[in-house]
Amino acid sequence: MAMSDTAIIPRRSLHDELAAQLRDMLMRGDLKAGDKISEQALCQRFGVSRTPLREALKVLANEGLLILSPNRGASVARVSPEEVDELFPIMGALEAVAGEAACARASDADVASVQAMHDEMLAYYRAGDPAAYLRLNRAIHEKFFELAGNHALSQLYQTLMVRIHAVRFIAQKSSERWREAVQDHEEMMAALKARDGVRLGTILKEHLRHKAAMVHESLDQLDSHAAE
Repeated sequence: MAMSDTAIIPRRSLHDELAAQLRDMLMRGDLKAGDKISEQALCQRFGVSRTPLREALKVLANEGLLILSPNRGASVARVSPEEVDELFPIMGALEAVAGEAACARASDADVASVQAMHDEMLAYYRAGDPAAYLRLNRAIHEKFFELAGNHALSQLYQTLMVRIHAVRFIAQKSSERWREAVQDHEEMMAALKARDGVRLGTILKEHLRHKAAMVHESLDQLDSHAAE
């Protein structure tokens, strides 16, 4: 292997790893819409220089997650109402396809596994722990794609997932919206147990419509606060 090759591979791996870490920060809500990115803080956190970090920031900017401004650096992109209307129906359609396939392919053990995650998620809901609730919520939705066994579908889902989750973290669930989401999940479990793929697909699409409405409400609240 040539010396030039050995220099390129580690750099590319570091750049990919940093991009993945930054996506995780967005999905956890560590970085929220409108936040300015501190390159110095991130360099210290990850123990890297500015060069690979800036390469990773460019990748996320190309994905629409960050905004790069001359002389101002990077900031977390704020989603527009139009983007919500574009992204959530696409995700709903993908989840519906996954749900139908999952019902056709899931074993009794698979269903029991989803039920266990569902029960744990409900425990976090009753405890009023939104962060833990969201973690299990995401795991359940990802499980549907795993059970569907369609690699191309899963790839499309993962591509949209980061953007969707980055959007969701600006949304503050009201108690009514949270109850609505839990009821959706109860209906999902009933459809999965019945192996009713059409019903599960319909519920998943409606669930994503509810999420889109929640994000719109949060955007309206942000606009109202900015105008005050």
